[in-house]
Amino acid sequence: MSNPPSPDPICVRVNDAAQMIGVGRTKLYALMAAGEIDAVRLGKATRITTASLYELIERRRAT
Repeated sequence: MSNPPSPDPICVRVNDAAQMIGVGRTKLYALMAAGEIDAVRLGKATRITTASLYELIERRRAT
């Protein structure tokens, strides 16, 4: 019996999110502060929703 493929993550660490869209951590934090990317606090950890990363890229492509 094989395990089904794991689903795509709904949120990722800050470093991973920055790498996904090709920016540095400082730029990612600036995007978060500007409200362009959704972040979730889980205890002391900050996670970035992958949906907000895809939405950011789509908005930027449209302009």
